[in-house]
Amino acid sequence: MTSRTGTAGTTDEALGYEQARDELIEVVRRLETGGTTLEESLALWERGEELAKVCRRWLDGARARLDAALAEEEQQEGEDGSAAGNG
Repeated sequence: MTSRTGTAGTTDEALGYEQARDELIEVVRRLETGGTTLEESLALWERGEELAKVCRRWLDGARARLDAALAEEEQQEGEDGSAAGNG
């Protein structure tokens, strides 16, 4: 996977969720405002797609962490319940 450099000189892999989201908001704002050339608009669109992927990876990772924590909690509750039932 190639890494792209963001507006602040940070590679996409190093961008935090909030950074990527804020830059994506700016890209969308610039596209909606207009006044850019076709080439600039295409570059903004491509950057927006990359930023959206970064955000999606962060959100997917957060979801996986939440799912793992919930599964661990359910497993502990199940073990506690079966231990209490055997007493």
